[in-house]
Amino acid sequence: MKLIIRAAKIMDSKSPFYNKIVDLQLENGILTKIGSTLPNPANLEEIKLDNLHVSEGWFDSSVSFGEPGFEDRETIANGLNVAAKSGFTAIALQPNSYPIIDNQSQINFVKSKSQGFATQLFPIGALTKESLGKDLAELFDMKKAGAIAFGDYNHNIENPNLLKIGLQYSQDFDGLLIAFSQDNAIKGNGIANEGTVAMRLGLKGIPALAEEIQIARNLFLLEYTGGKLHIPTLSTANSVQLIKTAKAKGLNISTCVAVHNLVLTEEKLEEFDTRFKVSPPLRTKLDRIALIDGLLDGTIDMISSDHNPIDIEHKKMEFDTAKNGTIGLESAFSALNTVLPLDIIIDKLTAGKTNFKIERTTIEEGAIANLSLFNPEGEWIFGKENILSKSKNSAFLGTKMKGKVYGIYNQGKLILA
Repeated sequence: MKLIIRAAKIMDSKSPFYNKIVDLQLENGILTKIGSTLPNPANLEEIKLDNLHVSEGWFDSSVSFGEPGFEDRETIANGLNVAAKSGFTAIALQPNSYPIIDNQSQINFVKSKSQGFATQLFPIGALTKESLGKDLAELFDMKKAGAIAFGDYNHNIENPNLLKIGLQYSQDFDGLLIAFSQDNAIKGNGIANEGTVAMRLGLKGIPALAEEIQIARNLFLLEYTGGKLHIPTLSTANSVQLIKTAKAKGLNISTCVAVHNLVLTEEKLEEFDTRFKVSPPLRTKLDRIALIDGLLDGTIDMISSDHNPIDIEHKKMEFDTAKNGTIGLESAFSALNTVLPLDIIIDKLTAGKTNFKIERTTIEEGAIANLSLFNPEGEWIFGKENILSKSKNSAFLGTKMKGKVYGIYNQGKLILA
């Protein structure tokens, strides 16, 4: 594919064209020319979009689809198209399918299903067999097959010795472990953040302590063993402080926060709508502010949509029994744009590539074209017509958004929403 993208403002701080409005000429996946009002003697296709901004392609470190096993929730093919139209050139696929992605053949399966798409899929292998938390999965074999990290999606590793052994073993092949942190005994039967809102609504609470005590434990294990650890979806102010202290000690730790925990709070539960039942739960306004501060000061490394499609049969039911999870790819950028500066959004949607050892690019002549295209201006309301996923369990329905995603250019393909 050969084309020229006209009048694009470059939002890539590593690029020599940062903050400049230029034309981009692309040929077979390469940025061949960059400059003002490029000539077009060969009559290449031209793309002109209103208030177009272009950055390095975005990466989402926590995405669930369903396939294999839960194709009614989402398929890999449709999920990757949704990701592309949502501005993501790469996603890390969580292993919570059926069967669980816990061996080399399953890694090969999801990789084969993702071939030929503009958005690249990087699989996360389960840390333990069937994500049951009893025995380590085939980590080295999955690493050789292409797994970029290992974790049991939304499952806490109850046995500290198992995580200790995993951290020690994975150092032999530079493996990255993911430790979802929530003490199940303290969580108990909780379904919402423990506090005045849950108490008033008669919902069983999940104390912030359930997250924080496990993060503290996991950080102690990391300090003892060495290795690399990623703690996903922080949700409390104290969790941010624990990570800040760990980084000051020099521990090799990375973290992310989900979009919905940056934008929404526990007050949303007043609606008793199960779209707002997520794990970890929506927390307080003070927690939300602390998470934003953690992004701004560099404590939190990246932002994830934590996209988790749930079929209507398991979501549209009583709050106690509904499954946790919200889709988030379609709404990620425009929701973030209501609470964060644009440069921070782009940084936190691309920095995860470094942590997960995914090749990074910059916008310069001769470079591989890995681009997200968007307009940061304009307010609108997110509605059902904006959902591209098979499942419709979005916590952002009816939410005011700012800015729109146009699509991506990656793998030599242009995908526009």
